[in-house]
Amino acid sequence: MILISKYLVPKGYTGLTIFPFVFLRSRQLIKHAVLINHEKIHLKQQLEMLIIPFYLIYGIEFLVRLCQYKEWDLAYRNISFEREAYANELNLVYLKHRPFWAFLKYFFIKHIE
Repeated sequence: MILISKYLVPKGYTGLTIFPFVFLRSRQLIKHAVLINHEKIHLKQQLEMLIIPFYLIYGIEFLVRLCQYKEWDLAYRNISFEREAYANELNLVYLKHRPFWAFLKYFFIKHIE
């Protein structure tokens, strides 16, 4: 379910996924297929991780990446869940053939610098 809320989406971001909702900063973004696909990838990740463990691992990995890169945006973009979503957001059929726990391969490939 897609909801519009400029208050829940952090400044500097266009969307936020908290299972089972996708929050977008503005109504116009509903038509942005790539953004919606990116957020749907996060819905799939959250569901297969049984939701709460997803948020715990996401938060821990963000803190590790922040210590590693010492820059907020670089740390965020190197979280394995975000790397999977960014790498596949242009492939609008990705979720139809996505392997279970596909984000795991993004733990082991070279990080974005």
